[in-house]
Amino acid sequence: MTTDTQAVAVAQAPAKRQAAENSSIRPFTYHAPQAELDDLRRRILATRWPEKETVADFSQGVPLATIQKLARYWSTEYDWRKVETKLDELPQFLTEIDGLDIHFAHVRSKHENALPVIVSHGWPGSLIEQLKIIDPLVNPTAHGGTASDAFHVVIPNMPGYGFSGKPTTTGWDGPRIARAWAELMKRLGYKRYVAQGGDWGGLVVDEMGAQAPPELIGIHTNFPRAVPPDVSKAMQIGAPAPAGLSEEERGQFERLKVFFAKGVAYALEMGLRPQTLYGIADSPVGLAAWMLDHDIDSLEMIARSFDGKTEGLTRDDVLDNVTYFWLTNTGISASRIYWENKLPFFESTGVSIPVAVSAFPDELYQAPRSWVEKAYPKLIHYNKLDKGGHFAAWEQPKFLVEELRTGLRSLRN
Repeated sequence: MTTDTQAVAVAQAPAKRQAAENSSIRPFTYHAPQAELDDLRRRILATRWPEKETVADFSQGVPLATIQKLARYWSTEYDWRKVETKLDELPQFLTEIDGLDIHFAHVRSKHENALPVIVSHGWPGSLIEQLKIIDPLVNPTAHGGTASDAFHVVIPNMPGYGFSGKPTTTGWDGPRIARAWAELMKRLGYKRYVAQGGDWGGLVVDEMGAQAPPELIGIHTNFPRAVPPDVSKAMQIGAPAPAGLSEEERGQFERLKVFFAKGVAYALEMGLRPQTLYGIADSPVGLAAWMLDHDIDSLEMIARSFDGKTEGLTRDDVLDNVTYFWLTNTGISASRIYWENKLPFFESTGVSIPVAVSAFPDELYQAPRSWVEKAYPKLIHYNKLDKGGHFAAWEQPKFLVEELRTGLRSLRN
């Protein structure tokens, strides 16, 4: 070895040791300082309210009455410590992947031959959105299933969400997150696993399916990217439906056309100018309103929950997630995935492995089987459900758990 080579080796040694340290998996817990909870309440009470909307429906956004009911409950009765206790019961960890800390829960089943699954949330979701499905997946015999239905569950927070790191440079898009999730599962020692996702998580698991790491044997999505390219183009520009669509396909085209005409403004803002949203970092009520106004069906359901009509989501469900975003100050950092994205959100990009699809009726669109079969050549399961919407794991956990059990069962052998 020459002197120069020795010098290079010595110089590289600390970097190599650091890289090994960075791949470690570190336990994680969090307890919000009481001062932060007191400040949150103070800010809610100090909200400056606008006048009431001039319509009697949801066409101008979150109604004043709804957000004021939310604020009253949030500032007087809501207890963050309850969800914090639930989080404390989960094994949570941090590990650095591609230069960024990724926060995740990892819950192993007691049952032999449990199938590992990595579950990916979307916006404005988080680990909180998936809490209800964990025990039924891990402990199926206590929730109407059999031991052969068991999963080991891994739920990461996406970059910029929750306790995951906030990227300081560009580039954390869906394909990069997909690669990070594959690295996470490899780091956890899984040689064979499946992936599940909805919303941005649906795009991420699709990208995992397109990248097809050898350990990934299949995916399940409740947000199939199955819209044909000609249909997608027409709906985005407000053009008439392409010729030859069936009645079901035309119905879903019209639904998406309305979404692009009247419901996609939040995504456009985050896709073009996420940094401008300073108000959601400064005002908890502003953050809550922004997060509630994802899609009209979810908004109306949430509004009913604050009217005392529990269906799908409760008031605490809603505020658990909003408070999580507030305490981690991730309103803007979570938004940047829209700016980063370069892929079609509704069109498949070539998934080459087995796919199970669950189509919920109150999703942005309920994907017709005809579209799904074309988008996913290795379709192993398709089910059109009668109830549930965009946040399936959160709203209808029993249905989603059963879909994972049934849809991925053929991959266990």
